[in-house]
Amino acid sequence: MRRQNIDYFENSRRATYIQQQYAIRNPRRFIGYGEHAWGITASNGPGPARRRIRGVTRRFFGYRARGVPYGPDDGTLAAGSVAASLPFAPEIVLPTLRHYLDTYPEITNEYGLVCSSNPTYPNPAKKRSGWLSKAHFALDQGPVLLMVENYRSGLIWRLMRRCEPLVRGLRRAGFASGWLPRTSCKGRA
Repeated sequence: MRRQNIDYFENSRRATYIQQQYAIRNPRRFIGYGEHAWGITASNGPGPARRRIRGVTRRFFGYRARGVPYGPDDGTLAAGSVAASLPFAPEIVLPTLRHYLDTYPEITNEYGLVCSSNPTYPNPAKKRSGWLSKAHFALDQGPVLLMVENYRSGLIWRLMRRCEPLVRGLRRAGFASGWLPRTSCKGRA
C-alpha cells in the first residue's frame, strides 16, 4: 500500500467500491447483482451443485472464499460484508443495506444477518429463484457489530489506538499512518 500512497482505510474504501462496480458490471450475469446488491466474500453457499439456469450451466459452491474481480463467484452475496464496510463508504453501503432489507427481509432474524444469500440459485419451493443460508457465523457477525460501532462513534478504533501492544505490533509490521498516533497514546481516547 505504501507504493500506492494509501493506507488501510483508503484501501478498504477502494475495495468497497470495487465490489459495487463488479456487481454493476455483473460479468457472469447473476440474478440480483447491481448497484445496491453486492457483497462477495468468504461465505456459505448453496452448493456444491450444478444447475442449468436460463440456458447457462452454473456451478454453485458450499463454503468458499469468494472474491472480485478474479476469485470464484457463483452469485452468492453476503449482506454482512456490506455492513462491515460501513465506515469506509457509507454513501454506498447504507443504500445497499436498505435495498437488502426491503427486497429480502428474510436476511435478518433474531440473530442478525444470515450468512449469505444467492438470488440466482433455483428454489423449487418458491415461485422466484433464491437461496438463503440458514447459518450464522460469529466470524461474520463480529465485524458487523464492530464496524457499525466504528461508523456510529469510532469507539473501537479509539480503543485500538490506546492499546500499546497493538500499536507497537503495527509499527513493527511497517504501518506508519492512518489512525496510528505519532507518539504514544497511553491514557488518551
